[in-house]
Amino acid sequence: MIKPRVLFVCTENSCRSQMAEGFLRHHAGDRFEVFSGGAQPGKLNPTAVEVMREVGIDISGHSSKDVAQFLGQNFHYIIRVCDRVRETCPVLPGAIWYLDWSLDDPGAATGTPSECQAVFHRVRDEIEGRVLDFIAKES
Repeated sequence: MIKPRVLFVCTENSCRSQMAEGFLRHHAGDRFEVFSGGAQPGKLNPTAVEVMREVGIDISGHSSKDVAQFLGQNFHYIIRVCDRVRETCPVLPGAIWYLDWSLDDPGAATGTPSECQAVFHRVRDEIEGRVLDFIAKES
């Protein structure tokens, strides 16, 4: 059986796409090949690692990757997890389906440390919900 290939894309590949990759690997990694990349890759956000660890998923071994490294590869799904990436991301013609999940960037949260942490928790939980919905629809 061929596993559908999924690429999560955001601007920096530091928070949202990394968490989405972690959740899909955790919940259905046996059914999907999962990747993530960024149009302008940054550095893996330590708070993203921390909030994922709180739910039992270790993404500390992930690294930010340039989406350009996936050019020429075929994917069943490219899931863009932010609006900005549509403007900055190169066209990846090897996809069958493009999905857009407009998610807030927790790395851009402002306020007290606890307020910023709350944004990470909210976005993390929203990503997990979307990943679970995606799995249910594709099963």
